[in-house]
Amino acid sequence: MRLALNLGYWGAGNGMDNLVLAQDADRLGFDSCWVAEAYGSDAPTILSWVGAQTTRIGLGSAVLQIPARSPAMTAMTAATLDSLSGGRFRLGLGVSGPQVSEGWHGVRFDSPLGRTREYVDIVRMALRRETVQYAGRHFTLPLPDGPGKALRLTVRPARGGQVPIYLAAVGPKNLELTGEIADGWLAIFFSPEHSGDLLASLRAGAERGGRGTPQDPLAGFDIVPNVPVVLTDDLDYAYAAVSSYAALYIGGMGSREKNFYNQLACRMGFEKEAALVQDLYLDGRARDAAAAVPREFLDATSLLGSAERIRHRLAAYAEAGVTTLAISPYATTLDARRATLRTMAKAIQDAGLG
Repeated sequence: MRLALNLGYWGAGNGMDNLVLAQDADRLGFDSCWVAEAYGSDAPTILSWVGAQTTRIGLGSAVLQIPARSPAMTAMTAATLDSLSGGRFRLGLGVSGPQVSEGWHGVRFDSPLGRTREYVDIVRMALRRETVQYAGRHFTLPLPDGPGKALRLTVRPARGGQVPIYLAAVGPKNLELTGEIADGWLAIFFSPEHSGDLLASLRAGAERGGRGTPQDPLAGFDIVPNVPVVLTDDLDYAYAAVSSYAALYIGGMGSREKNFYNQLACRMGFEKEAALVQDLYLDGRARDAAAAVPREFLDATSLLGSAERIRHRLAAYAEAGVTTLAISPYATTLDARRATLRTMAKAIQDAGLG
């Protein structure tokens, strides 16, 4: 099981701190470093900055938002980052959600599965430097009723057309699509104890797509959960540190009728608790919503506590099929976050998982 670093969103004064963490992860032998975007900092700019000041660590987008860019623009960005970094880029994609897609990008949040399938088709076609001609339900290139010309990407990715593509997926159908067409899965709120149905959906999609081997359709497929880490002897502090993050997603990332993260918590068996968190959050009571997130949920989806407690927990992730564990270090100081990276690197090694 490889170790990765998730830097999340850039901004709020944490920019230079995150660069230091990325450089530490590079020296410590972390496999990859991932950067997010929503409606603030964009991922490609940050990845280029980090990539220019590191040497070997992989650079991943977690994620580039599908409604924010045309597939051709995403292919251009992926090819450029892969070329500049010497083949270190991993392309993570996601449809975002209806609030961001329609409110920020002005793109209707409809047919996310079909749109994602076509989007990935076009990105791969472009990265292979084929002349891009595509007639789909959601994308048509070139437009048939104008002067548009079918074009070919002029930039050569360092790995040719083999830039790995990851999808952020939560629901069963999206997971099946991920297993079918992607090289990896970017997971959120991943719990080893609740992962059976999620992996079954991935496996079903991989089988349909003829991926892996007959014995193991997920062979070679990268399963990458983003896992908050709070290194402390005070469990009360640890739960409080991650509860606001969980409440934001379960309660506020979407409408009352359409919140994929809330639905995920329900499928994990936290139906009543998820409903309460959402009610409180949407009523403007974010602190109460955070306090209402069950500790069982936080323990299941985060790594909390002492180094020994975390080390014992790591085996469950490996046994569940995780191939790359992407950690988000939670601490109040840069020194403490750097210490978390060193502790995690040693814990993986001591557990015999690296």
